[in-house]
Amino acid sequence: MIPAASFSGKRVSLFGLGGSGIATARALIEGGADVLGWDDNPDSVAKAAGQGIATADLRGADWAKFSAFVLSPGVPLTHPKPHWTVELARGAGVEVIGDIELFCRERIARAPTAPFIAITGTNGKSTTTALTAHILKSAGRDTQMGGNIGRAIMTLDPPQADRHYVVECSSYQIDLAPSINPTAGILLNLTPDHLDRHGTMQHYASIKERLVAGSETAIVGVDDSWCAQIADRLERAGRQVIRISKRLPLTDGYFADGSNLMEAVHGRYSRVAFLEGIGSLRGQHNAQNALAAVASCLKVGLSLGEIQAGLESFPGLAHRMEQVGRKDRVLFVNDSKATNADAAAPALSSFPRIYWIAGGLPKEGGIEPLRGFFPRIAKAYLIGEAAPAFSATLGEAVPYEISGTLAAAVDHAANDAAKDDSGEVVVLLSPACASFDQFKNFEVRGEAFRQAANAIEGVKPIGGAR
Repeated sequence: MIPAASFSGKRVSLFGLGGSGIATARALIEGGADVLGWDDNPDSVAKAAGQGIATADLRGADWAKFSAFVLSPGVPLTHPKPHWTVELARGAGVEVIGDIELFCRERIARAPTAPFIAITGTNGKSTTTALTAHILKSAGRDTQMGGNIGRAIMTLDPPQADRHYVVECSSYQIDLAPSINPTAGILLNLTPDHLDRHGTMQHYASIKERLVAGSETAIVGVDDSWCAQIADRLERAGRQVIRISKRLPLTDGYFADGSNLMEAVHGRYSRVAFLEGIGSLRGQHNAQNALAAVASCLKVGLSLGEIQAGLESFPGLAHRMEQVGRKDRVLFVNDSKATNADAAAPALSSFPRIYWIAGGLPKEGGIEPLRGFFPRIAKAYLIGEAAPAFSATLGEAVPYEISGTLAAAVDHAANDAAKDDSGEVVVLLSPACASFDQFKNFEVRGEAFRQAANAIEGVKPIGGAR
């Protein structure tokens, strides 16, 4: 845990007593703050009180006595309207911050040179975060990973000069971290997302921009116009900017040329790493993730040899194009985290012949946006509530069956794939749906796929499979 000593002797209010909220409250208390917490969920309030955290309805609190208000990132700050606690805090002139801000203040106070890599973007954040942390760990660096992935940030070990932090940041978290200042800040990409919470694409993009604007070095993917404009704007403001592209030869920066990761310096190119043969990093989207990891790891002092070794040993992110097993020419891939069509597209674009398991609780738009990938699909196995609608979209374009359950789909897909003589084929769970009609969450769905695949006679689990 990181004691939040920057608020020692001060009174702090906190709203949101889920797992990260309780961790934040405990960090504040450990640092000497007087904390008063609250939540709209009575069970969360009772759980916090049971752990020794003082609780009371903040509607009746004396806000003039609070030095800060710590808000859970899941609670509206601006749109569709500020949460009632935010209005009370602002009315009393109390700063509104989140746990990422607490971390930033503790790092500056304790170990301002501790390497800090922060990652944001609409897509690819989790893979880039996990990959960067893996490269650092495999190179023997003291590495802490958390934030919007894995551990709540205040539960990490306290900052030290040689301790590396790799932190995934959502737009909600950045919005509550006014002094965020990474050694290397990564902005991967921007597409419309969370507009119900940010109002407009312009506002959403401006929040993401804050992370790289506050960075010692800004690493920006320039394959979309929003990020390209941000990179140009930061450079004009005198910031150090490294551009990355998964497809464009750049004059300066890093770009992908097939499986080769290239560095451009004044229009001259050299290879810095390669992805050939690394199954956990297939696809153009993973080329972008790897470029960001390479650039950030070089920034904090790793050698190219250390980085390449880390790329090659990366097991993949759980439930995101995760290779779980193989039987002869059939590869089993768990992409359960693909809960909508856009999220399923990277996996469908990464394999030439697919036995596709799809369905669940449908999202708006269904799978129509994936029509361009239909020629890659040997057969589809449809599950859950979305099965009838998905079958109508597939129509005559793709052979399909309505399997109903995930277990049946895995069994049938494995049998059909084993008879395919067209080289390597993939049994792919990439549902393009939420899981809640049949599973508690996408993690439980992914674990069910793993178990079903590895229970098939002759399937050998792949080393990184969990």
